[in-house]
Amino acid sequence: MSPVIFHIDVNSAYLSWTAVEQLKNGAKVDLREIPSIIGGDKKSRHGVVLAKSISAKKYGIRTGEPVVNAFRKCPNLVMEQPNHRMYREKSQKLMEYLRGFTTKIEQVSVDECYLDFTDIADRFPSPLDAAFLMKNGIRERFGFTVNIGISENKLLAKMASDFEKPDKVHTLFLREVPVKMWPLPLGELFMAGRSSVEALKKLEINTIGDLANADLSLIELHLKSHGKMLWEFANGIDHSPVQWEQAEAKGIGNSTTLAEDAATYEEVREVFVGLAESVGRRLRKAGQKANMVSMEIKYHDFQSISHQTQLSKPTSDEQVLLDTACRLFQEAWTGEPVRLLGIRTAKLVDAGEPEQMSIFDLEPQKPVDEKRQRLNAAMNQIRKKYGDDAVMKASRMKKVK
Repeated sequence: MSPVIFHIDVNSAYLSWTAVEQLKNGAKVDLREIPSIIGGDKKSRHGVVLAKSISAKKYGIRTGEPVVNAFRKCPNLVMEQPNHRMYREKSQKLMEYLRGFTTKIEQVSVDECYLDFTDIADRFPSPLDAAFLMKNGIRERFGFTVNIGISENKLLAKMASDFEKPDKVHTLFLREVPVKMWPLPLGELFMAGRSSVEALKKLEINTIGDLANADLSLIELHLKSHGKMLWEFANGIDHSPVQWEQAEAKGIGNSTTLAEDAATYEEVREVFVGLAESVGRRLRKAGQKANMVSMEIKYHDFQSISHQTQLSKPTSDEQVLLDTACRLFQEAWTGEPVRLLGIRTAKLVDAGEPEQMSIFDLEPQKPVDEKRQRLNAAMNQIRKKYGDDAVMKASRMKKVK
């Protein structure tokens, strides 16, 4: 049977959850029905827009823009501050409800997840019937709405869930891609950031269909590996599985929110140095090595993406973790400013477990690079004198400056 994947996305999650909580406590006005936003400080109007109502969107208010700009566009705008503890509680209840259907769920953020429907498809008349059952059940039980996208893979399911909102179910199977996806503006393709879109427009590529039918070698020439990924996405190609096992329980990782958005690869690599050191140290302390490494990005507009790879052999070496994370970043980065970065490891094995040797392991070992040897020795001295987290803290302080 062909895979069937759902992407479930809460409609304007922070605002919807805030509205539901206010109504439960006796509020007379539903934030979702007036021009309203979540974000920033109510008195100073500092910060950025984290979520917006449909009415606010009509004023041109965008997620991620400064709150002060939003008030210029709509002086009568209502703003509420975020309550992340409450959002986590709402998210947890949503996931518990969905696990009543299947445990094969990959939660990618507080308000969205992928659900592998394949193994439970025979319990329902059709995937559409099941999706409407889930969607309507969420609205009736919790008071907020979701969009559900259905397809053979994660990419197309996510694209489908972004079609008309709110409280909708959409399909985007491969056979539907030319009709439903190719006519869309290029900027609506998942992972097509502003800089990539501008570069492709210079090649007279303006729609997703234009990109899908373009010469791949030309796209790679201008956008390298990220261009190849966008070309594959435009053609509906995505082989990433639903990672339904709890990665946190079986892996070690670390992430950090940056004091200022990182706009260059050099700034990002500097952050990854500290994260790789932290994750490598924790792996060694736990007596573990990782067979899989994933890299996480959250952009300035709060869009998140993760990219992972299987290693040729398990490791806890921070240099390997750093090099892998940087490569994954370069493959996935849209060129947009980055707000959060993370490195995570999975498929852990005991450090003392015998490894399968390859022909390359039989070659004479090259001596460790002298510069790297000195760097490792210096880092060990810093940890010994100032504590295990000293290198990570130094990296963060440098970023703040």
